[in-house]
Amino acid sequence: MCYSTALRKEREKIEKELRNQIKVKFDANSTYKPYFHLNGFTHGNLQIIKMDEPNTIYDASWGIIPDWAIHDPEAFRKKSNTLNARSESIFDKASFRNSAEDKRCLILADGFYEPHHENGKAIPYFCYQPSTENPDGDLFLFAGLYNEIDDNTLSTTILTTDANDFFMEVHNKGKRMPLVLDPHYFEDWLDDGLSIPEVNELMAVGMTNKSFTAHPVSTDLYKRNVDTNKPYIIQPVQKDTLF
Repeated sequence: MCYSTALRKEREKIEKELRNQIKVKFDANSTYKPYFHLNGFTHGNLQIIKMDEPNTIYDASWGIIPDWAIHDPEAFRKKSNTLNARSESIFDKASFRNSAEDKRCLILADGFYEPHHENGKAIPYFCYQPSTENPDGDLFLFAGLYNEIDDNTLSTTILTTDANDFFMEVHNKGKRMPLVLDPHYFEDWLDDGLSIPEVNELMAVGMTNKSFTAHPVSTDLYKRNVDTNKPYIIQPVQKDTLF
């Protein structure tokens, strides 16, 4: 599962980092500001690139709303959690099926948080991809789905898959991970000519081979009424000081 993300880069930096992979600009109406922690259950905006407009970055409310629920999104979200979609079943679930066929998207992030369980307690881990150019983490793109709520509002969900060896150690209870696409597959994921078998094949092989790093962070991440959208929330802490 992936219920918390980070995107700490300025707009210009994001556009520059993506330039050699997919040429994009932010939509003029985007409200994007860099953030250290977005809790999916607030249904705040993620930034996405859509199939039908692959050169524009749009805001999209986290938690996809299917066509049959757009008349009352709040009621749907009270009953259904669509922050994530299991990649193995997107063509089987009514909430995801239509979007899986023709409304796939790429979702921007440069970090996310996963729970690690020890001695019956959950410890949040910050996961990112450091590099020489960006020691705090490169930009990467999740595979996602989206749908329109109305003419001006989009909604989205992050795809997940079985954890690889690294994330089996981090997310050691749920043993899932978000599907972070290799740049080689960005254009393929947005291709409206893919068949269902081809989409399933892409999800099976599309996870990036680039290594992630993860470290424990403050359990403030799990507390209510604490503003965790601050730089300290990504800083490593000693696990023996958390509880």
